[in-house]
Amino acid sequence: MTEVTETIQELLAVVGLDTDYRNESLGLLEKGSSRYVRDLKLNFSSTFTSSHMTEKECALLALSIAVNNNNKVLIDFFEKLALSKEATVEEIGEAAACASLLALNNVFYRFRHFTGKEKYTQIPARVRMQIMSSPVTGKEFFELMSIAVSAVNGCEMCVNAHEKSILGLGATEERIFDAVRIASIVTSAGKVIY
Repeated sequence: MTEVTETIQELLAVVGLDTDYRNESLGLLEKGSSRYVRDLKLNFSSTFTSSHMTEKECALLALSIAVNNNNKVLIDFFEKLALSKEATVEEIGEAAACASLLALNNVFYRFRHFTGKEKYTQIPARVRMQIMSSPVTGKEFFELMSIAVSAVNGCEMCVNAHEKSILGLGATEERIFDAVRIASIVTSAGKVIY
């Protein structure tokens, strides 16, 4: 067995897949004896902890990104991880809700930003966002998940608005940076684990 195959099997075991499982992307990495597999495994393992977030927060944020990316394997994995870190079913539901709400917001506000037309900012949005007013995960953490999803979805206007809100709620830039780092790693892992 090659080192790449062994590393793929270790990664698959972590997320609860059969170690013989292969999809197209994993097959390409394995056939090409890609050294990247080791980086991927180490990067993915780093989503479980943070100097600026609790393990439960890491799992919930990663779950929100997995939902945003519609990755069933990672949704299942991070849901179980969040539960093991004492997340409630309400907090888990809110992580999924955040992904859905921010997908809406990211499309809508990106459109407004891209067009640059004042007229579109004057027309009422007519979208409900009640969950943002009193989230069960707390306002600061909901905003943290929101900036992570917005970064993944590429909404500059949303990223800037959420960063301002998070900093205004007393969070540090390091906490924001870690949230986006985790989001980027979950997104990266989801390209080959699905």
